Amino acid sequence: MSEILVAEELARHYSVGQGTFRAKATLRAVDGVGFSLQPGKTLAVVGESGSGKSTLGRMITLIEPPTSGRLSVEGIDAARPSRSQWKQLRRAVQMIFQDPYGSLNPRKKIGSILEESLIINTDMSAAERAEKAREMLRKVGLRPEHYSRYPHMFSGGQRQRIAIARALMLNPKILVADEPVSALDVSVQAQVLNLMMDLQDEFNLAYLFISHDLSVVRHIADEVLVLYLGRTVEQGPKTTIYARPRHPYTRALLASTPSVDPAHRAQRIAVKGELPSPLSPPSGCVFRSRCPHATDRCRDERPELREVDGRRVACHYAESMA
Repeated sequence: MSEILVAEELARHYSVGQGTFRAKATLRAVDGVGFSLQPGKTLAVVGESGSGKSTLGRMITLIEPPTSGRLSVEGIDAARPSRSQWKQLRRAVQMIFQDPYGSLNPRKKIGSILEESLIINTDMSAAERAEKAREMLRKVGLRPEHYSRYPHMFSGGQRQRIAIARALMLNPKILVADEPVSALDVSVQAQVLNLMMDLQDEFNLAYLFISHDLSVVRHIADEVLVLYLGRTVEQGPKTTIYARPRHPYTRALLASTPSVDPAHRAQRIAVKGELPSPLSPPSGCVFRSRCPHATDRCRDERPELREVDGRRVACHYAESMA
């Protein structure tokens, strides 16, 4: 299957001031991440808050340019596109934001919100735009009469359906979903996830699904990429990683997922401390300051991503992880 997006050694760094008499520091929000997306498949990016998930999503949607690395969308250099390529790329990649309340303009009717991208990017007539907006509302499970209503007249789940419809108006090839169900009730989460999967099948979409909820990821993902302090620590097929995670951080994330199974609760793994500051990450392995298996080698030598048991993992002792 052909790859629609390829990212290689993608990085995003920020220069951060530390006070009047101190030199600026470099915050490495994303530091050398690589992956590919295929039509009809979902790559889930998981990790704690501050791990670099949303920054990665903003680079993929061209909201922020990468500091270094290669980003290719449909064979086009998306890291440094020309003016003509920019418009093509913005149509190919769209985003679903986390907050269904804050992502819709409260002063505009739903029809105007959906048609805005068509006005900017196409030559469609007003009648054609209205027809496409109503058709997209039907596809996300809403009624055509919702076209003339305002966002405050809808529930959270309905607003997220509207946000999904807006993202699909330009017939994109890639959707970046940044925590799209975290603000919704659990029962509504399942409905929205099932809708996204149905739309993926219908339009052959590639998803980059950003989440901290491993139970949600299990439902929708084909492949999982685990980020920690902007670096990939484990990456591979969902079934392989969930069956036997090889990185201690992945194991801790999976063990922290809520469950009613007493056997699962007995397997909880303690992770020491909090996420270190990205302004001064630990030497060697970035997870070593919290890892129960850390040794002097972890302090002195940075583990590189390597193939272990059907996935890539950055851990010196991946083979010995249960």
